[in-house]
Amino acid sequence: MAESVSTGPVVLLAVDGPVATITLNRPRARNAISSELLVRLGEAMAAVEAGDEICAAILTGADPAFCAGVDLKALASEPRQDQVDRQSGPTAHFGFLPPHETPVIGAINGATVTGGLEIALNCDFLIASERARFADTHARVGAMPGAGLIVRLPQLIGVDRARRMSFTGDFIDAATALAWGLVAEVVPHERLLERAREIAAGVASIPRDNIREIRRMYETIGALSGEAAWQAESDWSRRWMQERFDQSRLATERETIMARGRSQSSGLDNAPA
Repeated sequence: MAESVSTGPVVLLAVDGPVATITLNRPRARNAISSELLVRLGEAMAAVEAGDEICAAILTGADPAFCAGVDLKALASEPRQDQVDRQSGPTAHFGFLPPHETPVIGAINGATVTGGLEIALNCDFLIASERARFADTHARVGAMPGAGLIVRLPQLIGVDRARRMSFTGDFIDAATALAWGLVAEVVPHERLLERAREIAAGVASIPRDNIREIRRMYETIGALSGEAAWQAESDWSRRWMQERFDQSRLATERETIMARGRSQSSGLDNAPA
């Protein structure tokens, strides 16, 4: 049974064993980003990090949208000096999610636009409902990306496709997002959270220290390139194998790992061509 924890009405947090689910919860505003939503989202991530038993998190939106981006109505009516003052202040952290070590799976249930797309890109990877749609309208709004879109979007779909999305503001559907590599999987809408929980449970079945270490590798080495990246990965691996590799666990887990591989391979063999 999931334990529900509210971090405020605009963000919900539910914890079910080793898996946490964070839900953006402004459905009437299509989960548009407000100052309160960002504060509550940060609090939810902090609670996930503080949970000793939490191994994976799912980030989704209350239907019908994942996140429609910044609340344009609030942005248009906010005093201009308040905007200038906010942009002049220090940056607490990069991106919309605070620093964390828990893998975050984005479960994209609907429209994911501009700032909402940046929130999605702050996740480790995405799975999408067939109803998901994606767009970057920063240029049309007259704002500039500042939470990772220019970094992450080209990494996932290539710089030409990323520029096309940003220069046109056009939407792409879930099938296109899958073909381009923006999302890892597309599932029927009613199965989205179920499938996200299945994947999260798979993550949680691995020792948390192992998952966190390899996630740190992706974050650190991903910022490098060429020989420096190869050298960093090699050095990191050698340190782990010398200092932290659990050989005794491998001896007991070997048959379980092999059985899981056989089961998944059988499913692929029976899949339609």
